[in-house]
Amino acid sequence: MPKILFLGDIVGRPGRDAVRARVKALRAEQSFDLIIANAENAAAGAGLTAVIAHELLEAGLDALTLGDHVWDQRNFDTEIGALERVCRPANLPAQCPGRTYLVVTAPGGFRLGLFTVLGRNFMNMKGECPFAAADKMLREHGKEADAWIVEAHMEATSEKVALGWYLDGRCAAVLGSHTHIPTADVSLRPRGTAYQTDLGMSGPYASVIGRNVQTAIARFLDGMPRKSEVAEGDVRLCGCVVEIETTTGLAAKAERFEENFPAS
Repeated sequence: MPKILFLGDIVGRPGRDAVRARVKALRAEQSFDLIIANAENAAAGAGLTAVIAHELLEAGLDALTLGDHVWDQRNFDTEIGALERVCRPANLPAQCPGRTYLVVTAPGGFRLGLFTVLGRNFMNMKGECPFAAADKMLREHGKEADAWIVEAHMEATSEKVALGWYLDGRCAAVLGSHTHIPTADVSLRPRGTAYQTDLGMSGPYASVIGRNVQTAIARFLDGMPRKSEVAEGDVRLCGCVVEIETTTGLAAKAERFEENFPAS
């Protein structure tokens, strides 16, 4: 059974350093067939650049997904089209640049399809209905891969949970991202879809969702705008491991993944 590791949002240089140091070793140590990560916060905590995308892929990641910070870095809209293993959210307007889905091939020829949908509740960037978008993606592209993982990049827990039930039996996994806090609800839905409400982040946990603690507290106290730097302490890689049954394209096993960096 192909064994997939999906890492939560890579945050700034601390997250990138952990990826560079550990991804290739993790593949060897735990026999991962594919390792995927959300990289929408990889560039100084907000957005992605082509240079950083290449750096992360060269570090051993097989594919990168994005979320509501997809356009935060200047000129990335002109760079994304050339990045063949990077996809932006599928339910953004059709005229947006970038790929709406990816199909990556594991050793042995197993093809994994992958796409992200943005939520519509409490999000600054508005996309089309994620439920309808997921339906369309699976209907139009489902046969291009042996199994699919759908990333639910959403703020509202209820929206993620609902999408997990909605897609049960139609994809290998629905994995949530965006809130940077790993949840303890990894499960297999009755029809064979693995689910986790949030993968957490791959970055500094001695922080306020990746940012400097004192700056974040000060903003809550007085509401004044401040530049918020990426924090540095307690760096972890967090995500979910999904093992997929090749004959059905559904999940056979799923479990949380978390590793301190440097390993303790």
